[in-house]
Amino acid sequence: MNGKAVIFDLDGTLLNTLQDLADSMNRVLEKRKYKTHPLESYRYFVGRGAVNLVKSALGDVTVEEEIIKKIYVEFNSEYKNNWDNTTEPYPGIREMLKALEKGGVKKGILSNKPHDFVLLTVNRYFPEISFVPVFGVREGYPVKPDPVQALEIASAWNLPPEEILYLGDSDVDMETAKRAGMIPLGVSWGFRSKEELQKSGATKVLENPQELLTLL
Repeated sequence: MNGKAVIFDLDGTLLNTLQDLADSMNRVLEKRKYKTHPLESYRYFVGRGAVNLVKSALGDVTVEEEIIKKIYVEFNSEYKNNWDNTTEPYPGIREMLKALEKGGVKKGILSNKPHDFVLLTVNRYFPEISFVPVFGVREGYPVKPDPVQALEIASAWNLPPEEILYLGDSDVDMETAKRAGMIPLGVSWGFRSKEELQKSGATKVLENPQELLTLL
């Protein structure tokens, strides 16, 4: 594949954050007397940013845009207090990242979480790994699957997009990679299915993190 560097998604790729996201959103819904959802539903609610998570969790409930904004603020507050209750790196992730670090491979992160929170999360779970740059949702920048931030990373690395592996767990990530002209790689351990990733254009779906090392 001629990969020389890797851009990682965060949630569902490096970290299993699903339980904390689901619990936080469900607590907000319960307080407002809305229907809550099982954990499996959140596999499909997350991935396109927190605002879309709120809208997905509300489902068919019709509410004004102002209410959606308030629920979004409430969710962010709840999640900030509970984001690390169960969240952990997936098995084999730390070992894979340390191998890349030792090999001097360029590594970046592109997430649809708020930017400041992505920095906090990465510093908490991977303090020994040099991810440069680390991008979440930043003001004035579109969210994934828009390729703008992925291409900004390629420019910072001075690498052509076709030499960059893009690792993610959802159709959003595969679409981002394709639109940026990068190599889309799926992960079988994340929030979505192998079949979805293949249909979304994954060049390969990794069965374990160590497989990534063979593609560089």
